Amino acid sequence: MLSATTLRTSVVGLTALAVIGGLAVSASASGSDAARKAPKESSLTGSAKMYRADGQQVRFSFDAHGFAPAEPDEPDAPAGTSRGTFRFSHYTADGKQGAYAEGRIDCLLTGGPVATATGIVTASDLPSGIIGKRVGFTVYDGKGDGREDRVGYSWAVAGFEGLEVPKCLSAAPYETVESGDFKVVHVLPANPSGNAE
Repeated sequence: MLSATTLRTSVVGLTALAVIGGLAVSASASGSDAARKAPKESSLTGSAKMYRADGQQVRFSFDAHGFAPAEPDEPDAPAGTSRGTFRFSHYTADGKQGAYAEGRIDCLLTGGPVATATGIVTASDLPSGIIGKRVGFTVYDGKGDGREDRVGYSWAVAGFEGLEVPKCLSAAPYETVESGDFKVVHVLPANPSGNAE
């Protein structure tokens, strides 16, 4: 026959085990929930108007996802999965003069809060024959309300004429955001070799 003290100790021990077991199950469940909610690929999203002291209206918009293609000489390297859309426009302060361009993303490369993307222009009212050309963008996400975000673009110095932009190449992000917000999500792609990066 168990004494009252032994019985009480056993009950306390079983209760403690149940609590610990419950915590372990809860931690495991919340860990798997976090893994399910964690992004599985890099992305660059959002829209913003750039700051121009003279009131010019310069806007960029991105909805880009995926990974840049791996080096072609890397054995068994996965193909790129970059996809999405972009749009940019530049108009005078009164909105009477300017142009826009939009297109499809063909490369997205991220590193921390910075994303570089390129894409092929599919529609535009620019007179320079830009349709079918590749353009590039670099975005710095200040991780706040957008005020610290920056944008750079491949035609910043040379313009569009004769521009030949390789995939995932652009200028440093120097333009400041007046309103809006960009979000960069950085995810490392799977390493096909299995070695630590």
